[in-house]
Amino acid sequence: MPLYEYRCQSCGHEFEKMVSFSEADRLPECPACNSGDTRKKISLFASRSSSTDGAYGSSGSSCGSSGRFT
Repeated sequence: MPLYEYRCQSCGHEFEKMVSFSEADRLPECPACNSGDTRKKISLFASRSSSTDGAYGSSGSSCGSSGRFT
């Protein structure tokens, strides 16, 4: 089961929840205020910075200097 991140639109609480693929489109209630007004957050684990001194190190890629497959 994938782990999704959510943010409550009512109180601002951020939380994680494991959800089966069949229920991935349903939004859970906020565990802090029980509001149903929650939204999935966009995960940043797959993002890539164009700077060479970013948070992921200076190489930027394990696929060579350009980051492209050749």
